[in-house]
Amino acid sequence: MRGFLASSIGVTCAAALALPLTLPSSGAAAATPAAARAAGPAAEAVPGSTQSLPLDPLGADRSLGSAGAGEQGLARRDVRPFSLVGVVWDDPEAELHGTVQVRTRATGTATWSAWQEVETHNGEHAADPGTPESGTGTVRGSTAPLWVGDSDGVEIRVRAERDAHAHRAAAESPLPAGLRLELVDPGDEPPHGGKAEAPRATALTVESAATSAVNADLAPLGATTIPELTKRQTEDDLIAVRGGPEAVGKARPYVGPRPRIITRKGWGADEKLREKDFAYTQTVKAAFVHHSASGNNYRCSQAGSVLRSIYRYHVKSSGWRDFGYNFAVDKCGNIYEGRAGGVAKPVLGAHTLGFNTNSMGIAVLGTYSNSNPPKAAVDAVARLTAWKLGLYGANPRGTTYLKSGGGNLYKKGKNVRLRVISGHRDGFATECPGSRLYKKLGKARSTSARFQGR
Repeated sequence: MRGFLASSIGVTCAAALALPLTLPSSGAAAATPAAARAAGPAAEAVPGSTQSLPLDPLGADRSLGSAGAGEQGLARRDVRPFSLVGVVWDDPEAELHGTVQVRTRATGTATWSAWQEVETHNGEHAADPGTPESGTGTVRGSTAPLWVGDSDGVEIRVRAERDAHAHRAAAESPLPAGLRLELVDPGDEPPHGGKAEAPRATALTVESAATSAVNADLAPLGATTIPELTKRQTEDDLIAVRGGPEAVGKARPYVGPRPRIITRKGWGADEKLREKDFAYTQTVKAAFVHHSASGNNYRCSQAGSVLRSIYRYHVKSSGWRDFGYNFAVDKCGNIYEGRAGGVAKPVLGAHTLGFNTNSMGIAVLGTYSNSNPPKAAVDAVARLTAWKLGLYGANPRGTTYLKSGGGNLYKKGKNVRLRVISGHRDGFATECPGSRLYKKLGKARSTSARFQGR
């Protein structure tokens, strides 16, 4: 855990290997730049693919062309295998006012699903306005991704909202330009998907070694998991960072035991997809809880595939620098490293438009608007926040101030008082994290505070 307040905070690092790593944590083998270089560009599977299909006008709109069409889509068709779908468009600032529905055919069968709704999203998960990530010119508007499982057929329809009183602009310009259907294949599971086998440095690419090196004070280079620590071990590490080894045994900090975290290596992230540099903020004052809105039809054994699909959708389809959230939690309570840069460090994410600075984002995999989140998932949010917020002295039951970077609730520059554990909807006008999960945040706050010893 030591080294989490590295001097790289507040800047975008040239490379992970340039990050200063201080004292090695209990039982962890520290990685050095030489060790990372020794990993070399060995062969490592690059799983997954994306099919991007332009949408066509449907029905009576066919003669208008896509620019004037209020309904676009694709008729049933055979496609290469995929497991996740989403829709993107050219202008990230344009909003899609309407409905997106898909149905899919299970691979190797003649069985088609019922129509499924895709959450339209409309920019609520994204980098803050005016930041380098939002200004690359590659960012697109996008819906939420929807996990549909192994499929090889698809049909889609996108219908503009017809209520001119609710959205007059939508009646004049029904759908954003450049609508495309994105079909994502997550690829195969990594050889050791999430298990704790000893890693082999020679199996790492340079990109994977860089991602792993920023966690090297927590686990060996190339580890698929970061092991849990007891509360006492976590406290001792934090005290040593703050005051040196001689401070151990003095006043105990409010920090929860470090939970087990499956690393990006563990869930099979293709490190060549993301931008190579890491971006940091100054601290972590708050945690925003999200649901991925990707549906609940996944098994926990498939969580790695869901994550690889969302990661590819965020980077290749939406044009972000990396996976948007700092962490993910599946419905069985497993915790996953999200955006690269070090799980104990204040990594800048793209999860809550306007409030990515000095915060972290946690996505609970699933859709919890009408379904209750499993207790294991809520407990995992509490365990994760008790540890990560504790590293930065934040009280899970408390409130804090964050400066808005611009959004639809608070203008840019406004200091906003927020709960230290907030739902996405507290910083942006959205349904996220779903009403059922949002109602569980009070329980997550009290449990997190208890883990911290408050």
